[in-house]
Amino acid sequence: MSDTSSLRLLVAEDEPTVAAAVSDELTQMGHRVVGLAVTGAEAVALARDLRPEIVLMDIKMPDMDGLTAAARIWADDRIPTVILSAYATADLVAAAEEAGVFAYLLKPAAGDQIRAALDIAYRRYEDVAGLRREVADLRVALESRKLIERAKGILMDRLRLSESEAYRRLQKQARDQNRKLADVSAAVISADQTMFPAPAKGPTSPKR
Repeated sequence: MSDTSSLRLLVAEDEPTVAAAVSDELTQMGHRVVGLAVTGAEAVALARDLRPEIVLMDIKMPDMDGLTAAARIWADDRIPTVILSAYATADLVAAAEEAGVFAYLLKPAAGDQIRAALDIAYRRYEDVAGLRREVADLRVALESRKLIERAKGILMDRLRLSESEAYRRLQKQARDQNRKLADVSAAVISADQTMFPAPAKGPTSPKR
């Protein structure tokens, strides 16, 4: 797991005194405040430009409310948000969950509360990111398997090889060329399509 004792943070707060106090608190904790946003739209833009690890966001913001901004930041850049707000109605908390908010704090929040919320938010984010990587890896593995099976079938058909012989030939080519087995399989498929193109379909006769 990553060290959460020193994170790059973006603070989105339209009250200058509150923004300064929160930034000072975060700096004293060992975090680095990489940017300050005073509107929701500015928070979205700065998140994209500065790539903080977490955005600490108020809900009541000019131009765009904090939950809308949090949802856009998560959808566009996959950066988690911690809400720091004076409001915590059931509707707002539910909306925060829908927006992809990873922790919710009520103002005024003590330093220990902020520290714990940031730690929880980043751990949750790492869990989500890990699941997304697993899904992506599985998708790549399935696509690679399809390519390998198709390439094996081509070698078996064209060279009259057994399945195990075709697979060993692909493996040897991959080792000799220092390439992935899926890449070699894709090259075999491409070469076969070039040498033995599918016959063009003739014009369809009109129905009588």
